[in-house]
This record gives sequence, structure tokens and C-alpha cells, in this order.
Amino acid sequence: MFCLLFVSLIWGFSFVIIKGSLTSLDSNFVSFARLLLSLLVFIPFIRSAGIRFQDKLQLMLIGSVQFGLMYLAYIAAFRDLPAHVIALLTTTTPIFVSVFADLYAGTIHKAVFLGALLAVAGGAVLQFPDQPFAANVRGVVLVQISNAAFAFGQIAYRKWMVSKPELQDKSIFAFLYAGAVVVTGIFSLFTTNYDGLSIQPQQWLALVYLGILASGLSFFLWNLGSRKVDEGILAVMNNMKIPVAVIASLAILGEQTGWVRLFAGGILFAAALCVNAKLRQR
Repeated sequence: MFCLLFVSLIWGFSFVIIKGSLTSLDSNFVSFARLLLSLLVFIPFIRSAGIRFQDKLQLMLIGSVQFGLMYLAYIAAFRDLPAHVIALLTTTTPIFVSVFADLYAGTIHKAVFLGALLAVAGGAVLQFPDQPFAANVRGVVLVQISNAAFAFGQIAYRKWMVSKPELQDKSIFAFLYAGAVVVTGIFSLFTTNYDGLSIQPQQWLALVYLGILASGLSFFLWNLGSRKVDEGILAVMNNMKIPVAVIASLAILGEQTGWVRLFAGGILFAAALCVNAKLRQR
């Protein structure tokens, strides 16, 4: 669980960096650049000997969905929804983790689903906006596609690695990033004005940080950590970045929130972990 907590901390503070440095750049380019840097970091660790071509394609497919499609759908939603509504809608990710875990297992785990619901409630309490809630159908669907893509990739990677115990995560992870780079690169070709692209030194630093640490290392640690916990804890941990992001926003960006809301959200996250643990023991 340490890997998941560490990554949640990084992702929570990454929100501050993105908001403060990269909003002037094309979103699809930012996604493409981050994932390309992530790929470059893991290329030296590739050990493709003994891995079938079919297996490489499967890994690229998982990466194209978990990282590539996830970014693309999430970014596209900003054309239809305000940012605070998108933040609220991302709290459904644990539900998708629970659903995909059950689909793979061919059964229904009530503990997983109940823990996921509590985690969603915790995320919603922390991020529920003071403004009137307004969203259109297309934007809502896009955010849910993003949530489902990230959840699918986590569970698919867990199951894929179970069938390949002889492989190390670091030796094959570049294939996931390769699939994501292909998908985001294609979209970036159609939306990014590369002739007029201007990136400031501060933005380069932000891209390097996000690409190497927040995307490259963090996605690797997240998928590695997801294999060491059960599906219920994994579902809950998918929303742990939200309280971190709230605290970072309060401390660094000076944003405001209600302390009662912050406390209530934390209680719901703790309850989600406890409920999952207790019901699974029974």
C-alpha cells in the first residue's frame, strides 16, 4: 500500500503544477509529451527476449486504454464541463475498479463494491462545488470513459501479470507507455500547432517533472502497488489523491474549502478502508 500512498501524494501536488504552469499549452500535446518522456525513462529497462509479439501487443493495448484513452477523454471533457464538475465526476473511478474486478472474477464482491461507494462518497464530499451543479450528457460520458479506462487498465494489468510470473514489471512497462504514446500522438497531430508551439523554460521543467515522476515513475509504482493489495483497497486508494489535492490547493494555491467538508471526507475514506477489511475477513 506504500506505493499507492506515495503516488497519491505525488498526484495530489501535480494538480498544483498543472494548474500553475501548463494551462496555456494544448492539452493533447501535454498528454503526449508526458507519456513520451515516461516511455523514454523505461526504454532502457526493456527485456523483450522471450516475450511473444502477441504479448507485447496486449501490453500496448492495456497502456493505450489505461493511459492514452484516459487522458484523451478527460481532456476532451473540458470543452463541455467546468473544471470543478469534472473533478467531482472523477470520484466514480473506484466503482469502475470494483466492476472490472468482479467481471474478471466472474462474481460479485459486496465488500469491494461497498468500499468503493464509500470512497466515492468521500471524494464527492471533498470536491462537491459551492456553485450550482451543471453538466451536459456528453461531458459526463467523457469523464466516465476516462475513469473506466484508468480502472480497466489497473485490473487488466494485474490479471496479465498474474499469468506471467516470470516477468518483472520494469522490464515490460515501456510497452504500456508505447501504446499510450501512439494514441495520444495521433490525437496531438490533429490538435497541436507545432509550427507555432512555444514552451517556456518553466513549462519545460513542469513537463519533465510530470513526465518522469508524476506519469513515468508514478504509473509504474501504481500498477506495481495495485498487484500487492486486494481489489477493495485498490478501489478506495483511487480516490486518495483527492484529499491530498485539496490540502495542496489550500496550502499552495490559497484556495478555500470548508473544514467540516474536509473532515467528513476523511472520515468516509477511513470508513471505506475499514469496511473493506472487515467484510473481507468475514
